[in-house]
Amino acid sequence: MDTRQLEGNAGAAFAIHVLRGIGQVVFQNNPVSGLIILGALFFNSWIYGVICLLGAIVATLTARVLDADDGLIADGLFGFNGALFGLALVAFTSANFRTGAVPSPAMFVYIVFAAAMTSVVFSALGTLLQPYKVAALTMPFVLVGWLFLFAVLKFANIEAGPLAKPVSPDQYAVAAAYILPTWYMGIGNAIGQIFFQDNWIAGYLILLGIAVNSRVSALMALLGAGLAAAVAAIFGGPEGAIRDGLFGYNAALTAMALGGFFLILTWRSFLYTLFGIVVTTWLWASVAIFLKPIGMPVLTSTFVLVTWLMLIGAQGFKALVPVPPAQATTPEGNRRRHLSGPAMAAAA
Repeated sequence: MDTRQLEGNAGAAFAIHVLRGIGQVVFQNNPVSGLIILGALFFNSWIYGVICLLGAIVATLTARVLDADDGLIADGLFGFNGALFGLALVAFTSANFRTGAVPSPAMFVYIVFAAAMTSVVFSALGTLLQPYKVAALTMPFVLVGWLFLFAVLKFANIEAGPLAKPVSPDQYAVAAAYILPTWYMGIGNAIGQIFFQDNWIAGYLILLGIAVNSRVSALMALLGAGLAAAVAAIFGGPEGAIRDGLFGYNAALTAMALGGFFLILTWRSFLYTLFGIVVTTWLWASVAIFLKPIGMPVLTSTFVLVTWLMLIGAQGFKALVPVPPAQATTPEGNRRRHLSGPAMAAAA
């Protein structure tokens, strides 16, 4: 789909930027990917679809009103954290995590302000992280998500809900056996849980949206979710948590980030990515146990922490070739540009 003809129309251009923002949750700067992913959310629940749009629109509009960098806005980089926040708040304050609940007027206002705040935090973290040559990733969503989820408990006019979804592996029965649905549902749910979709079919539809823009990224998402499920099973993780995709969604994001997007894909960086997937899987359980007493979900914090550390560390390893955030497109595009440059021999 060639969107260049639509960019001259302000309304159409804004819609494209919003859709790119939805796609950027999984590193896909492509409005068609964003549209397919949005369709996957509507397939699971129209409430989540609308809330995702709301968060992305508010965050993108905030950046536009404050005259942020046009390129960052056009690439959807201000929208994805707002989309995630809206989804998370509805998910964790609804009696039914799978479908969500229609927000009250007070909750609606709350989502709007918090989504706008993610754009401010994105700008702040971008400035702070610039010397380290790493992107803010989803940390604006994580920080705003934790802070605003805490605050919900103090306002009587905002229904906090029962936090129906377990947030820790020890909240699941440990005796359940691993069966076939553990794997195909667990992998699909892991990809769906990136967008708080407790629906394995929606997860595979999201994977389709990724594949439209980058088949390598789609394979990395599958690899991250699948390897995380295997690692969790080998180490005795609860079957329910594996089937719900909780071990895998951070790992899928780590796999996409390290597997060709922020590092040129070579056999060495592939092994580095596998290492990151395993560490992210373990770290999810660690952070989940740590946050359980205060009732906070992990969100995408373990993906961010592992990816930051491994990308900053990669700058000291000659076998790895980092891709500057501003130049990252797709694993295929990054490798193609690299191999056509003077450093071809170093990473081949």
